Amino acid sequence: MAAFRIAVIGGDGIGPEVIDRAIQVADAARRHDNAVLDWNPLPWSSIHYQKTGQMMPPDGWDILRRHDAILLGAIGHPDVPDHITLHGLLLPMRRKFDQYVNLRPAYLYDGVQSPLRDKAPGSIDMMVYRENTEGEYAPIGGRLYQGTPHEIAIQTNTFTRRGCERIMRAAFEGARKRRKKVTSITKSNAQTFGMVLWDEVFKDVCRDYPDVESGSLLVDAAAMDFVRKPEVFDVVVASNLFGDILTDLSAIVTGSMGLAASANINPERTFPSMFEPVHGSAPDIAGKGISNPLAAILSAGLLLDHLGLDKSANALRQAVAKVLKDGAVRTPDLGGKSSTTEVADAVLAALPRA
Repeated sequence: MAAFRIAVIGGDGIGPEVIDRAIQVADAARRHDNAVLDWNPLPWSSIHYQKTGQMMPPDGWDILRRHDAILLGAIGHPDVPDHITLHGLLLPMRRKFDQYVNLRPAYLYDGVQSPLRDKAPGSIDMMVYRENTEGEYAPIGGRLYQGTPHEIAIQTNTFTRRGCERIMRAAFEGARKRRKKVTSITKSNAQTFGMVLWDEVFKDVCRDYPDVESGSLLVDAAAMDFVRKPEVFDVVVASNLFGDILTDLSAIVTGSMGLAASANINPERTFPSMFEPVHGSAPDIAGKGISNPLAAILSAGLLLDHLGLDKSANALRQAVAKVLKDGAVRTPDLGGKSSTTEVADAVLAALPRA
């Protein structure tokens, strides 16, 4: 019997609410692979920061390293500046554990209404491979003469051939398991150093995958096409910033941020990978019991995929698809009146028997 140790960081806002439900569903689904999931809750959050001045204890990275994977709810609190929460836990984790592949699927489920007219179930089905460790989010730069009229802020984008190539190769390998089409997102007409390197590396990598259709789009054109004709996309590969923004758009055109799952993968498995819903801490609805748990549940499904528990992951996704198709139970973001717990209970009831 396979056994895995999972670190759980519920985090802030609705994070703990949705993560608790995701654990319930993953625990029920894992029986399909006769696996054991040992969940280790860690109380690291903005509340922890307010008490200690740190987002995690000094030995936090060593603690996380001893796990097979990490399930994260959300980080962010109205009383703590975002740059502290983001750079105190989430972004350093992606870099320290070399989680350079950020996977963000977007799928239009049967029973979910897209805000775009005449989109049939399954017609929108894309996977975005977002570079996760460098690019526009590299913490390189500084500020000078703060608080004076002469204040300067410099933020340096950082693109390496290695960083571009490895995310692109991951995207092409992923496309071979899907519909064999990769679209690269660029802005090399304006960003003539970093994005020109990105384009050059993409052309080089394309040569090694002659069986995969490939193309490139400027990010502004891609933003239009995500709305105008999202069904043309299969696998999309993008830099840290472009991938971040475009996947919020892909989540909305498939119905709701409440369905947006993500995985932060270290493909070499040298370090643990991390799985999280995209929607953030949503402090405006925290504690009301109406947050959509499906993004967290689907993120747990990606976690099961990563652990090689394919039967369990597929059972989980089948249950989510059934609940959405039935339409009887859904949270307010999808036009319903159901609670977080009611939706999770419906998914549990819909799980195929092991």
